[in-house]
Amino acid sequence: MLAQFSSLDVVRNGVRLRVRVAGEGPPLLLVHGHPQTMAMWHRVAPALLPHFTVVLMDLRGYGDSGRPAPDADHQAHSKRQMALDALAVMAHLGHACFAVLAHDRGARVAHRLAADHPDAVSRLLLLDIAPTLAMYTHTSEAFARAYWHWFCLIQPPPLPEALIASDPARYVRSVMGGRHAGLAPFDPAALAEYERCAGLPGTAEAICEDYRASAGIDLAHDRADVAAGRRLAMPLRVLWGEHGTVGRCFDVLALWRERALDVSGHSLPCGHYLAEELPEAVVAETLTFFTP
Repeated sequence: MLAQFSSLDVVRNGVRLRVRVAGEGPPLLLVHGHPQTMAMWHRVAPALLPHFTVVLMDLRGYGDSGRPAPDADHQAHSKRQMALDALAVMAHLGHACFAVLAHDRGARVAHRLAADHPDAVSRLLLLDIAPTLAMYTHTSEAFARAYWHWFCLIQPPPLPEALIASDPARYVRSVMGGRHAGLAPFDPAALAEYERCAGLPGTAEAICEDYRASAGIDLAHDRADVAAGRRLAMPLRVLWGEHGTVGRCFDVLALWRERALDVSGHSLPCGHYLAEELPEAVVAETLTFFTP
């Protein structure tokens, strides 16, 4: 998949980051979600190549990127560290300022990237998330039932890791297939890639550490932003699936307007996996937003 893209590795502080690059024009970074890899962009990224230099990366702990060892406060898997990874990748490629399109966990990394390094992010398009702090603060029964993994994976080791590692493919299919459209939207080759990477050594630990960070150190970083009155200043667009949990359980635009100054967005007629359920719509939104 993504045969048009050249592959390289960028190493930051000992963590190897798998990257793919292709296209011409202004730089655009695409960041994937859980439990996926950069392969989730296979229906979107090729259509963007005539317009952008498209950069894909696997987050630390996912895909073919490195899996740093867990630490007591989950710092190694914080969104701040993942944002620094993204910044290092783009700097390695010669891009000091760039646009970002991101989904799910990657969108949370993109939020932290834009908050910590506002001069680096020109525009930000996030898919199917509300701010992490708001989602935890406003958790309801409906949200907890739908996003059960948010609360399972943050439990102390080794139980969550053992559950994933016992059958990584089953974990991927259970999480992704349990949403609005089931497994139907996923190309078999893409699904096989998600399953392959979920089975790599250290993935179960990394996934759990990612979520533990989100329920701990990431919330501390978010609360510090709120306390200081810091809000994103670059244009932010948010898209979400009208059949997804985020749109049903949260007022997405209202919550983002508490964290950013220039917010637009709307739902699309799909579930959580916008880039694979409605790739043409995501491409159209991307072109409209990033080439105003």
